[in-house]
Amino acid sequence: MKVVITDWNFPNIDVEREIIEGAGHTVVDAQCKTEEEVATLVKDADVVIAQWAPVKAAAIAAMTQCKGIVRYGIGLDNIDLTAAKDKDIPVANVPDYCLNEVADHTVALMLAAQRQILSTWDRINQGTWVITSPQTLPPLRQSTLALIGLGRISQRVASRAQAFGMTVIAYDPGLSEEQFAELGVASATLEEIWESADVVSLHCPLVPATHHLINAEVLAKMKATSIVVNTSRGGLVSTNDLMDALNNGVIGGAALDVVEEEPLSNDHPLLKAKNLVVTSHTAWHSGSSITELQTLAAQKAVELLTV
Repeated sequence: MKVVITDWNFPNIDVEREIIEGAGHTVVDAQCKTEEEVATLVKDADVVIAQWAPVKAAAIAAMTQCKGIVRYGIGLDNIDLTAAKDKDIPVANVPDYCLNEVADHTVALMLAAQRQILSTWDRINQGTWVITSPQTLPPLRQSTLALIGLGRISQRVASRAQAFGMTVIAYDPGLSEEQFAELGVASATLEEIWESADVVSLHCPLVPATHHLINAEVLAKMKATSIVVNTSRGGLVSTNDLMDALNNGVIGGAALDVVEEEPLSNDHPLLKAKNLVVTSHTAWHSGSSITELQTLAAQKAVELLTV
């Protein structure tokens, strides 16, 4: 059977070839950018693996014998789940890789913003040496971290934050009170989070209901010293509203690994916003996470071929 890889940005796909060809199947790979390119490529695919290429309705409609679609990664934003369901094509992601990497990166961003590392460094580069922080700095051990979503990554963030002495609350309607209690995390409503959190960290999927979850109205409800951290999906945060809030002192800072427009252009106004830390969608990455992702995706592809 044929496994089609629509696109990839790894050093190579030797891992996939070893696993898939080792199971007796064929691998065809490309670097598709458009839905039209994907549609042409996947017509006779038995399984499709995609990284960033758009596997949308037209591409799915072109599939004649597809047994499944696998996404390199956790999110499924680039795959039309409704179209796949209508054709009875299962869609799989890789939800169990880079969990610790993203949790570590989330905490690193939180600390960089909360301890005002970059704004202090900027001040030093401007010739000013002051032994107090640029802004009001609440003690971390007296701060409340609010997690939007309490899945596997978020739970790891919670345990790391608790080690710093932070109070951790979360909003996740899918968890029971017993599960919250086991994690030592208090359940909270969104309104309670906006009003009480010192740090808000996003760990939820991007769906219509969560698009621009962080917007001007929400930011206005937060403390003037609050920090927003996003290592989930860029579309959860309204870029324009966040820039306005940072530049006008509505909140204390933000730390982002994902943004609405990736990659950011060198002259994007977001990069000039005050009290902001940005990394280039690197939270997932470590020396082992790439191989782990490729291995798990290829294994899922082989599993789909045997169903």
